[in-house]
Parts: sequence; structure tokens; C-alpha cells
Amino acid sequence: MEFVLYLLLGACAGVLAGLFGVGGGIIIVPVLVFSFTLQGFDPSVLTHLAVGTSLATIIFTSINAVLEHHRRGAVQWPIFAWMTVGILLGAGVGAKTASLIQGPLLQKIIGVFALIIAAQMALDLKPKASRGIPGKPALTAAGGVIGWASAIFGIGGGSLTVPFLTWRSLPMQQAVATSSACGLPIALASALSFMWLGWHQQHLPAHSLGYVYLPALLGIAVTSMFFARFGARLAHKLSPRLLKRLFAALLFCVGLSFLI
Repeated sequence: MEFVLYLLLGACAGVLAGLFGVGGGIIIVPVLVFSFTLQGFDPSVLTHLAVGTSLATIIFTSINAVLEHHRRGAVQWPIFAWMTVGILLGAGVGAKTASLIQGPLLQKIIGVFALIIAAQMALDLKPKASRGIPGKPALTAAGGVIGWASAIFGIGGGSLTVPFLTWRSLPMQQAVATSSACGLPIALASALSFMWLGWHQQHLPAHSLGYVYLPALLGIAVTSMFFARFGARLAHKLSPRLLKRLFAALLFCVGLSFLI
């Protein structure tokens, strides 16, 4: 029964990722926390397990997105390359940071982040292009900060990378495409770090590789890869403003539930 839940969660995450251009992690992490709680997983590890598993699923969903964006010639590979240098370091440090935070506090931090993203989507807040593309050191530094934060929140970094790149005058289509590409090293480095950091944890459930729960990873990855394309098609048929407000309301409820 729990595997069916993961399949449904993957479908929802994929659709949302296609509709709103955000990684499914912002939805996957809260649902996994609730699911793991109902299954009786140890409270000391379940939040870290949700974050690590979410990051591992993004590896699979981002591959599809990167291939599609590359086919359209929208990925700015030089920007990706220099940001990835920082991402790889920042993601490892972020995973270590998350491992040092107690589960309940980590949930509250994720809840605050969900509220911030909800406000951004509800009010349609976007930075205005005000500066040019930064140099290589600045791109690497930005990648480090984004990788660090993404590993803590269990996301692919799109909600951070896209605003940064549009602020630095990259056209929105290229910003989204390059952000999708950056999501792959974020997810890969972070997931491997969570596996390693949780490897000797004694309270993990069966079928775990460190802080990655394999049944959830498999179920979510299988359906999210397919439904992301469906969500992208759906985005062209429905009102973007209405959809963003509905998603913002969902995130607001998620954030409040984590804080309360």
C-alpha cells in the first residue's frame, strides 16, 4: 500500500514540476515526512530520510528535463559549468549542515522555506533584470550558496537558481533551462552525501541506503519522470495565475503544518 502512495506522490510531483517550473522536492519532502511518521519511522531520522530521498528522486526527474531543454538549445552550458563547481562543494556542506540539525528543527526550517515560496508564487514576485552575467568566481560562489541551501531543503534549487539568473539578465527561458541542468549536480552530490552521512545510523528502516529510502525513491522516480511532461503540456492550457495561487495555498498549508 505504501508503494502505491509513492507512485501517486511521484505523479503529483511530476505534474507540479511541469506546471510551475519548480522541483517536486518542495512537495515530496513534506509528504514523505507525513508518510514516514504514519509508518512509525524513528523521529530522529525520518526528516533527514525524507530530505535525502527527495534529493535522490530529483536525479531522475532532472535528466528528462535537461535533455528536453538541451534539445531546444536553451541551456547555457558555460554558466552551468562554473556554477556546478560551487554546487558540488555547497551541496556536500549543506548535507552535513542538515545532518547536524535535529529533526523537529529541520522541519520548522523547511516550513519557513515553504511559506516564503508560497508568498513568492502568490504575489508573483520576480527580480528585475538589473545586472549582467557575473564572472566565473561569482557564478561559482552563487552555485555554492544554492547547493548548500538546496541540500538542506531537499530541493533541486530551481526556486533559487531561476531568480538569481533572471536578476543577472538571463532570459527566462534560458534561466529555467540552465536551472534545470544545475538541478542534476545538486541532487547527485546531495543525495550521495546523505547516503554517506546516514550510512551508520542505527534507527533507519529496512531498505535504506543511508538517508535514502529505496521503496520511496523507486515509486516516485517511476511516475514523476512521465508526469513531468504531462504537467508541462497542461501548463499551456490552464491559467498560470490561478494555478500559481492554488499551489501557493497548498504550500502555505504545508508550511503552517510544519511550524505548528
